[in-house]
Amino acid sequence: MSKQSAGNSPALGKFDAGGRVPSNATAKRGNGAFTWPAAVAALLAVLIALPLASDEKFVMSVAVTTFITAIAAASLHLVVRTGHVTLGHAAFMGIGAYASVIGTMTFHLPFALSVVAAFIVPAALALVVGPIVLRLTGKYFVLVTFLFGEIVRMIFVNWSSVTGGSNGIFGVPAPSPLFASPVPFYYLALGFMVVILAFIARLLNSEVGRAIDAIRESEPLARCSGVPVLRTKVMIFVLACGIVGVAGALQAHFVRYIDPTSFSLVQSLNLVVINVIGGMYTLVGPLVGTVFVVLLPEFLRGYVELQHVFFGILIILVMAFFPGGIANMGTLFRTNPFERFRSARNR
Repeated sequence: MSKQSAGNSPALGKFDAGGRVPSNATAKRGNGAFTWPAAVAALLAVLIALPLASDEKFVMSVAVTTFITAIAAASLHLVVRTGHVTLGHAAFMGIGAYASVIGTMTFHLPFALSVVAAFIVPAALALVVGPIVLRLTGKYFVLVTFLFGEIVRMIFVNWSSVTGGSNGIFGVPAPSPLFASPVPFYYLALGFMVVILAFIARLLNSEVGRAIDAIRESEPLARCSGVPVLRTKVMIFVLACGIVGVAGALQAHFVRYIDPTSFSLVQSLNLVVINVIGGMYTLVGPLVGTVFVVLLPEFLRGYVELQHVFFGILIILVMAFFPGGIANMGTLFRTNPFERFRSARNR
């Protein structure tokens, strides 16, 4: 394939603010009343004003959990965009959490430096394992990341002199006396989420973002186009693991407690489910998926035994009728979902 044809590949084209390749219809709608910056500004205004409407501890707690989960899910989204699905992402979240807590409680680091440690430690480990595991694809990559996550979890459990073992670590301090109450921590978590998501969106709209989408669509084509495939995948993997480490630090200092069960396979699966439900190849996807996965259990609190059944049904419906995720449900009004289901089944 010539360089010209490679350059015209959708993966190497321009992306919209959601990190997607815009269709002609999307481009035309961009000239209309709806714009992504306006939508983001409106949502941000609502989130800033939320504590003014309700500063109840429960509401603030759910909101902070949503922000932290959105950061973690968005970091996994970076890995997914390269064509990999990992079952060990929560392990890096735990490494970042323990790095921050140990830095704060053992070495008496200020919160800002402990967050830096929460980024650097998992990122450094990812830099070591990334060049090895990212040579694998498909089920082999999934299996190896699953095993890695279990190894890290067992280290958390058995290295009790450092991690507190299965009992965890109690009395994790707040970032500062100012952020000891729910509302200030709400704004702290919101600030982290906005900055990190803005950075990821900017990255996905850059040459790097176009390169990782090209890698996902066809590694040989990307390589022929001059993309350093392995180096790009390792860079994204390291960045994603560092970001999820920051999410782990925020969670630890918000809950004031940390233990290995918070970073098990279940958490890794939750992050994958969030991306599947919301949409795996648009940055809006993990945000939409986070809202469903975090908020719906609160509405179903009286039906705990049915929550897993409900999510199972939701995943099946999304994968059958909206393989692009809930964030792409707008296609329902342009195509028949039953036709898409039949065509997907026949492929």
